[in-house]
Amino acid sequence: MYCDDRLATVLRASVLGEVAANTQYRQLLDLLGSLPERARGPMVEDGFDRLEELAPAIPASRRAALIRDPGLRLANPQLVATLAEDEPEVASAAIAGARLDDAQWLALIPALPVRARGFLRHRRDLGPEVMELLARLGVGDLVLTAPVGRAVEIANSAPPSSSAATSALRDSDEIGALLRRIEAFQQARGKPGARRDGQTDAPRLPLGEQAEAPPSPLPRAFDFATDGAGRIAWANPAVAPMVVGITLAGSQPPAAAEADPATIARMQRHLPVEGGKLVLSGAPAIEGDWRIDAVPRFASPGGRFTGYCGRLRRPSAIPAPANDGESARMREMLHELRTPVNAIQGFAEIIQQQLFGPTPHEYRALAASIAADAAKLLAGFEELDRLARLETGALELDEGSCDFTAQIGATARQLEPYLQGRSAQLSLAADQPSARVPLAGDDAERLAWRLLATLASAAMPGENLAIAFAADGQTAQFSFTLPAGMAGRDDLFIATPQPRQQAISAGMFGPGFTLRLARAEAQAAGGNLRHDGPSLILTLPVLTAGAGSHSDSALAASGGARAT
Repeated sequence: MYCDDRLATVLRASVLGEVAANTQYRQLLDLLGSLPERARGPMVEDGFDRLEELAPAIPASRRAALIRDPGLRLANPQLVATLAEDEPEVASAAIAGARLDDAQWLALIPALPVRARGFLRHRRDLGPEVMELLARLGVGDLVLTAPVGRAVEIANSAPPSSSAATSALRDSDEIGALLRRIEAFQQARGKPGARRDGQTDAPRLPLGEQAEAPPSPLPRAFDFATDGAGRIAWANPAVAPMVVGITLAGSQPPAAAEADPATIARMQRHLPVEGGKLVLSGAPAIEGDWRIDAVPRFASPGGRFTGYCGRLRRPSAIPAPANDGESARMREMLHELRTPVNAIQGFAEIIQQQLFGPTPHEYRALAASIAADAAKLLAGFEELDRLARLETGALELDEGSCDFTAQIGATARQLEPYLQGRSAQLSLAADQPSARVPLAGDDAERLAWRLLATLASAAMPGENLAIAFAADGQTAQFSFTLPAGMAGRDDLFIATPQPRQQAISAGMFGPGFTLRLARAEAQAAGGNLRHDGPSLILTLPVLTAGAGSHSDSALAASGGARAT
C-alpha cells in the first residue's frame, strides 16, 4: 500500500468553478507524476479517477499548458500512459515532458497508442534500444511505416490466404484494415466485375482513394477562449483548425478578424462584450459576419487579465431594427438606475410617513423633498425608455381614436391661467372642424401636452401663439407658431438642459428632448412633426368618420386634459 497525506488532502477538496478545477488538476499532476513507479493503493486509484473526471471541465489547450509547466515532474509511467490516451495536444505535451529512463520507455512504448508513439520521434534523448523498438513498431513521421510498406510488398507477391502476410499485418488495427482492403483488391483482380453498360472496370489498388464524407454543415455558432492578448487559444474541435491563432480585437483590413470600434473599445478595457460585430476572413466555413458574446477572465489570486471566453454566432437572418443594440443598452442602463432610485424613494417615504417610529419634522421635510426628487427622476427615466423604444420600433402605441382638434383645445384651455399671468395666449379658432386620428385618448393627451406645454413655457410676455388647422381628407395638419425664443434655432430636436426653473414644463430634459419624443409619438401613429421656419408642423392621418369612441366620451366628461 502507498499512502500520501498530500494526495488525501487534495482529494478531499471540493471543485467549485473553473479556477478550482485548474488548481486541483495541476496538484494531481504534480503528486501523481512524482509517485514511485510501483506505488499502488485505493488512494492512488482515486487520484487517477479524479484526474479523468476533471479533464472534460478543462480545455485541452489549458491541460496541455499545465503539463508543459517547467516545474512539473512527470516521472510516473502510469501517469504518462494515462495522459498519452488523451487528446493530441495533451498527449504530445505529456510525451515531450515525461522524465523516464530507457528501461521505463521500453516497458511503456508497446502499451502506448500509435499516435503517442509518433510523438516520441521528436525526442532527442532516447537511447538506441528505444529507437530500435520504435523502428520495429513502424513509428515514423509523415512517411509510410516499415510494416505497412512490407505488408504491401507481401500482399503483391503472395496469395490472399498467405499466412506470412496475415501474421505480418494483424499487429495493428490500422494495418488490419489495410490488409482487408488489399485482399478485396486481389479478389477483384481475379474476378473482374462487369458494369451495367457492358464495360469492365480495370482493377485498382484501393490505397489512395477514400470515400468522400458528406460535407459538414457550416457552423452557425461555436465557443472559444482567448489568451491575454485576445488571440483564440481554444475553440470547438469542428472549427479549431480554422480559428485558433486569430486575434479578435483587430481593426485593420489585413486582420483575420475585424471588429467594430465599440467591440474593440470594450475588449481593450477588458469589459464584457454582448452582440459585438466581427468579420472573419479565412476558410470558407468561417468567412463573413459574426456576432460575439464574451466575458473576461481574471487570474485568482492577483486579478491579472487572462483572456476572454465566449461564443461567436452568425447574425440572425431577420433584420433587427435600427440602433437595436443601443436601445437595448439604454433600457438596461435605465433598469440599473431605477433600482437604487426606487429604493431611495421607498426609504424616504418610510421616514416621511414615520412608519418605523417618530421622526423629527426637519428630517420628514428632507425626506419628502428626496421622495419628490426621486419621483421626478423616475418620470424622466420613463421618458427616456419610451423614446428609445419608439425610435427602434420596439414599442407600438395603443389602438384607439380620438378627436385631436378637441384635445388641442382642451389642453390650450388648461394652460390659460399660466399664460394669462404673462399676458400671452394660445389661440385656436373655435369653429375648427373635428379631426379623428388613430391615437388613443391617453396618447393623444400626452402628445398635445408635450407640444403646447413646451411652446407655452418658452412664450415671451405678450406673445400670441396661433394654432392653425387644415385637413385634406387623408391627413390633418396642425401648424403651431413658435415663440420668438425658439424660432431662431436651427434644430429644435436637439436635447438641451432647462435654461431656468420653469413654472410649467413638458419634461425634465428640456424642450429639445420633449419635441423629439413628440416626433417619435407622431411617427408611431403614422404622422410626423417637423420644423418649418417660424412654425412647428404636426401631421397625422385622418380616420373615416364614425361613432364616438370611449376616448371622446372620456374627454368630453373630463372637460379638459391633465399634465403628464
